[in-house]
Formats: sequence, C-alpha cells, structure tokens
Amino acid sequence: MPERAWGFESLLPHVIGGAKHPRFLADSVLSLFVCAPLLRFAQASPVCEATPLKVDYVEESSVRKALAFEVESEQVQREIDARARELARRVKLPGFRPGKVPLDVVKKRFKDEILGDAAEAIVNKVVFHELDGRGLKPLAPPRVEEVKLEEGQPMSFKAVFETLPLVELPDWRGLRVTARGPKVTDADVEKEIDKLREEAARYDPVDEERATRSGDVVLLDLAWKPLDGGKGGRDENALIEIGNEANHKHMNAGLEGLSVGETKDIEVAWGKDAAPAIAGKTVRYTVTLKGMKKKVVPDRDDEFAKDLGEFDSLAALADKVRQQLQAADERRSDREVKGALVEALVAKTGFEVPETLVERHMSARTESLARGLAYQGIDPRKVAVDWKQYRESTREDSVRAARADILLGEIARREGIEAMEAEVDSELGRIAERSGRSREQVRSQLAKEGDLSALAARIREEKTLDLLKSNASIELT
Repeated sequence: MPERAWGFESLLPHVIGGAKHPRFLADSVLSLFVCAPLLRFAQASPVCEATPLKVDYVEESSVRKALAFEVESEQVQREIDARARELARRVKLPGFRPGKVPLDVVKKRFKDEILGDAAEAIVNKVVFHELDGRGLKPLAPPRVEEVKLEEGQPMSFKAVFETLPLVELPDWRGLRVTARGPKVTDADVEKEIDKLREEAARYDPVDEERATRSGDVVLLDLAWKPLDGGKGGRDENALIEIGNEANHKHMNAGLEGLSVGETKDIEVAWGKDAAPAIAGKTVRYTVTLKGMKKKVVPDRDDEFAKDLGEFDSLAALADKVRQQLQAADERRSDREVKGALVEALVAKTGFEVPETLVERHMSARTESLARGLAYQGIDPRKVAVDWKQYRESTREDSVRAARADILLGEIARREGIEAMEAEVDSELGRIAERSGRSREQVRSQLAKEGDLSALAARIREEKTLDLLKSNASIELT
C-alpha cells in the first residue's frame, strides 16, 4: 500500500447494513490529496468544501480524541449513485449487455459493495479534511467506529484517534544523578592482553599416550538428546576446550580422563538461563574422542606484541589497549549517565501516555528479542517462549520509554534542537565506514527503507540528551 501524505494507512474495517465489511478505508488515491492543497490548483472539491455535515469534537482524555460525523443524506446518495454507476459500467450480468445493466439492478445485486465503496470515499475525504482544519495530528490512523449507512439516510460514524498530550515540562535543568565513571585499571589492560594471547594460541598435537585433562582441546563426535524425549541432534568434529568457563561444569568434568577412541555418556543439567531449546532440561551427550591437542599460549612479552604486526613492544601494545578500553568505558559511562538523567526526568512526571506509543515500544522490545535469538541461529517460533505474555511483560518499561520520548521531544522543540544535514551526513559516513559501503549507498538504502528520518530523529534525541547532561549535576563514583 502506498504511503499516505498524512502518514496514514487505511482507516478501519466497519459495519454496513449490519454485516462486517472487511475492506480498509484509505485505499483511494484521492485520500492522499486532502482538499486544502487542491484548492490552490483546481476547483474546490465539492466533498471537502461543500459537503453538508455536522461534526462534534470530543476529548475523551488528554490523549484520546474523537470526531463524530453526520453527513446529510443528499451527499450520501450522490456517493452511492456515483459508485453504482461506476460499477454498472464494468459489471457483467446474464441477460444484459456490458455497460447496460440497470442501476436499480446493480444497487440491489451489489448493495454491500456499493455501500462499502461509498462509505470509504466519504470517510477518507471528510476525516482527513477535518483533522487538517482543526490542526489535529493523530499518532496512528484513526479508528472508524459506529458506522451507519443506508440509502436515503444520513451517514454517521465516529473517528477515534490518539494525539500527543500537552506536556507541562518539569524543571529539567539541574537534575542530580550518580553513575559509575570511566575507570581502566592495570588489571583490565592485562586481562585484555590475555584475551589477545588466547586468540593467538596454537594447538599442538599431544604426542604422549595419556587421558584427557583440563586445558586440552579435544576433537569429538557427539550426539545429544534431552532426557524428557525432546528433539536431539548430532555434531561431528567438534572442538571443545576442557575447563573453559563457557562450558557447563558437568561437561568439563565428564570430558576429563578420556582416551582416544573412547565413547562416554555425559548428562548435563541446564539451568533456566541456558539457550531456550535446552533451558531447564537435562541433556544426555554421547561423546566419542577422536583426538586431542594441547593449547600453547604465547608469553606476554615484546615478541608477542611484535607478532601482532602493529607494535614494537609490549608497552606500546598496553598503551593502545588502555586507550581503547578508556574510550569504550567513557561511552559506557555516558550511556549510564544519560539513562539515569532520563529516569530522573520521567520520575518528575505522571501525564497520560498514548497507548499507540506504548504499543510501539512493546513491539520493538519483543522483536528485538526475536532477532537476538535468530542471530544465534535459534528459530524464535520454536522456542518455549509465550510471545504474547513476554510482550505484555514489557508494558511497564514501555510506558516509561514512551513518556521519555514525549519529554525529550518537547525539550527539543522548545530549545530548537534539530538534526543538521551535516550531522546526518557525518553519521552516514560512519555507517558507511563500518559496513564497507559508500556514503551514497548507505543514504540510498536508508531512504528506500524510510529510515533517514529515523536517523535524524536519533541525532536530535542524542543532542537533547547532551543538553540535559550539560545542565545536570552528576556525581561519578
């Protein structure tokens, strides 16, 4: 469906003549060009400028609004007749020549379709025109309810929608928060260098005939199956380091003392925090040892640093590692400070939040979990997760997030904060560099997917958070 000029998709399914009409209401291209713009270029639209109708505006809450419409019967009849004539020109019925079917026959035979088309045309025209005229900006397509339409009678319906609330900003200057400041110790640097040493390790064959022990890297064929009878699997030539902290302790213990060619069953009781497919289950692994190697980690010395190709000494490597850790911890600290500031700001308010925004955050959080599982190679549809329940469990956090969106947006509006084109271009450059593409390729893709405005919104939000931070009282521990 093409994007609407108002950002709306279709309105809602409605009831006509007592039966559910399944069509959506904004498929007509005419609904894109609501009447005010047309007045500048062509004759005034009779529906927008001259449609006799009565409109009542109701504020059901600070965010939920409604427009109740009543369109006079003469205009309704004109729409019905127009739709019937259009249908009569193209419909084919036995006993009638094409285009010669009497209008009363068409109306009787295709009553529901004609009434549905007429309602669609009227609703699209009058709703958007009325919203525009009143300066109302719905957060999502209005929901059309209580539709009543019969030939020869006035048409009535109600369009229900949500808008942003009018917000009285709390004093956001001088917010007081405490957060952990950036701090890199010698132990942190050594730990990072040790990770590099582990990555550079080599695996030498074990020449002596002996049983496996902690520190060995073993080559295994293994099969697994949950004891409760669930689906299992098999893997050949798997490499596992005995004693690695990432392994379950039962697996590490079970792999010690094996000889090449030996087969053994190992039962592992997984906790609730394991992968969804095995969480809370006991799994039997049947392993066959095919070979073993010993891990040889390079010493922490100048030769190791030189082997990395960028450094002439261990001290130079340590300096570079410290700089990278410091930059990463500064980013972490900045995120924590801004998160704490947003929490402090939200805690000062209690205004009503549009359900539309809450639902968007709930969907985003649920989709994020599903994508995370898919990234790990786990089919989200096959895990033991009640997605509906999980989505609902995010409601409280989503309400806070939606409230934060509104507050930050209002601060940005009042302070005149916008994303400059140069800032967007700079961010496109960073994305291009990380992804190995040109800046124009990234821009073209984001524009095609409709994400350029989202990028600008993120920049605007980050600038607003920077303003919040620069005006805050921050204690770093």
